[in-house]
Amino acid sequence: MRVLSTKQIVLGAFLAGAFAASAAAHHGWSWAEAEQMELRGTIQNISMGGPHPALDVATADDGVWRVELANPRQTERSGFVEGSAKKGDQIVAIGNRSLDRNEKRMKAVRITVGEKRYDLYPERIRTN
Repeated sequence: MRVLSTKQIVLGAFLAGAFAASAAAHHGWSWAEAEQMELRGTIQNISMGGPHPALDVATADDGVWRVELANPRQTERSGFVEGSAKKGDQIVAIGNRSLDRNEKRMKAVRITVGEKRYDLYPERIRTN
């Protein structure tokens, strides 16, 4: 039977805590308002990487917003894949805004680029 040193136990606890904090920061809806909003603007940047693909959207009157999409696999299932949109495209995003009003960030449940609609979280959409 192997006995772990105090250093190994402390390191393991630290890594477990760091992993849990990171996972909590990127998952769930507790950071977002319950009410949904609509955001209209122009795509400035597209990031398809993890943990969540995201769009930077410039609005006409409220600056640039970060619009987080679903996890990569769920975003792909919605039909939104690399090449579905490009910088300069007009977008309408419906989703839940960050509870922190100083942060221009939302978690999208649906995005519409041109005439194409992508339902990222169909079960959460509160409007048609």
